[in-house]
Amino acid sequence: MSDRSDPDNSHSQSSSGTATASRMSSTAAAARSSSAQPHGKALVSEGRQYVITSRRPDSMFATFPPAGLDQVEQSLKTTPEVEILDRIHERGGEGSPRIDGAISVLVARMNDQTAQILRGQGQGQLIVEPDQLLHLSHYDPEPAVVTGIAAAVGPVLSPTIVVLGKDNTPVREAEVCLFGALATASGLTDDRGHVTLSLSGETVQSVCSLYVKPKSDYWTFYLEQPALETSQPNLVFLRSLADTFPGFPRQQVFGWGQRAMRLDQLPAQFRGQARKVAIIDSGVATGHVDLQRIKAGKDLTNRGDGATTWNQDTVSHGSHCAGVIGAAENSLGIRGFAPEAEIHVCKLFPGGRISNLAEAIEYCIENQIDVANVSVGATERSEVIEQQVLRAKRQGVALIAAAGNSSGRVEFPASSPNVLAVAAIGKWGEFPPDSYHGRTLGMVDPNGFFSPRFTCFGPEVALCAPGVAILSAVPPNNYAVRDGTSLAAAHVTGLAALVLAHHPDFQGPFKVRNAARVDRLFAILRASAVPLQFGDPRRTGFGLPDVLIALGLAPPVSATLSMIAAPAPGSFSALYAPAQIAQFRMAPYQRTPVAAW
Repeated sequence: MSDRSDPDNSHSQSSSGTATASRMSSTAAAARSSSAQPHGKALVSEGRQYVITSRRPDSMFATFPPAGLDQVEQSLKTTPEVEILDRIHERGGEGSPRIDGAISVLVARMNDQTAQILRGQGQGQLIVEPDQLLHLSHYDPEPAVVTGIAAAVGPVLSPTIVVLGKDNTPVREAEVCLFGALATASGLTDDRGHVTLSLSGETVQSVCSLYVKPKSDYWTFYLEQPALETSQPNLVFLRSLADTFPGFPRQQVFGWGQRAMRLDQLPAQFRGQARKVAIIDSGVATGHVDLQRIKAGKDLTNRGDGATTWNQDTVSHGSHCAGVIGAAENSLGIRGFAPEAEIHVCKLFPGGRISNLAEAIEYCIENQIDVANVSVGATERSEVIEQQVLRAKRQGVALIAAAGNSSGRVEFPASSPNVLAVAAIGKWGEFPPDSYHGRTLGMVDPNGFFSPRFTCFGPEVALCAPGVAILSAVPPNNYAVRDGTSLAAAHVTGLAALVLAHHPDFQGPFKVRNAARVDRLFAILRASAVPLQFGDPRRTGFGLPDVLIALGLAPPVSATLSMIAAPAPGSFSALYAPAQIAQFRMAPYQRTPVAAW
């Protein structure tokens, strides 16, 4: 009969099966333990970085002692899951009632649960918030559109692009991007100006656009529906900046934005003497011929040796802003708004966080900075920074910030009521029609000014300023044309330095460093503005500041758009047909994943 009919035999089979399974399990476990472990470290969360400070009611702001953070630090040191990363000490400026050397902000790593417990224990007296990563307010590439469609099999398009400049010279390290229906590819040109890009699932007919961004010395290039060849190289010829600006860079020029604000009509003695300007950005390349006067700064991302790395600008953004604000008047290249101002550099990038911005503002207070250009933005409002901004204002430090380039609401800290927010404008005819700058065009007014599609907007915007196709300095000793609200803010910061140095109000009733001084500066800048008619005041604020009006050299009634709208020699106005201008005015905005700045 069957074995299943014998209960004893069944029990025996069960025991045997269990023993066999046990032996197999043991053998597998032994095999696993004896097998070689993979080299590396398993990824785990290391906890989030937080900033911690005392909450100071406005009525107690000047006297509330920060010493309580010393006790907070001692308590956190005894908590195993908390790591103290940094301490920002409050040093104060001239006439400050603060306790010199006291801890102003703590930076610590902990998990979210511990942070929540700490907030509760603070009973409303402690601010505990994530130490957000910051981003630069330059016009960055948008991410490629994720469609959810992947070309697992199919053709691979691999065209070669050759980028050539003046006299057919190869342009090296130019960024080349191809945008297809499903994929995007980018790369840098080699010493021969060559780059080969591969797009899976694309054909020459499905490629939507080609974008070329040179590192320096040339205009960008943008072409829709490029007729690509795969059997031979595809040549792209870039326009040289030297061919656009007569005698450049051997002959010094004013940018179109400086002319629009009438800086070129300012008498020579107005140079921003004896005023301190801070550039909170990515560092400044002081080896550049136009930036060699800059002698002071600090790298706030380098805890080891920030005193010697602030003058290295791998991003090149801070150098570009510095050129607009304070490039030397040396008969070469470009000239800044305030060539004799004392420039200080607060380096926050790459890798800047809220804690670094808090320390940059502390630097401004300690060094009695008059005006600071803030090129950074945060995703969320920070109460820690808001308190620092208010402290700075009460010490006479004016903060002028880029509104942001996400096409949405004004970003923080520009959205703070204690900061002057600046949006960007452009002017058609000041860049080639085949450059990428044309892709930023929004509604164009009768004088050619437009609000670029990338600029942030909202009721917080106080002013607008040139931020499209801005010529300035980049490392190591070159020039480039870029876009972004940070460049718009740099124009206003440069003008602010001139006003503080030369307007009679700041030699008399508003000479004392305090909040009233900052408010008066902002009021003068707003009152100098010429309104622009884009149909939406949230994009322009009070309008475009005028240098002569701001300095009291011309009455407001004399400032008309016809005075500032004349195209410059060598402009590209003639290259735009009337039909193109009509298209710029009426075309709906279609977001394109292409970089500008």
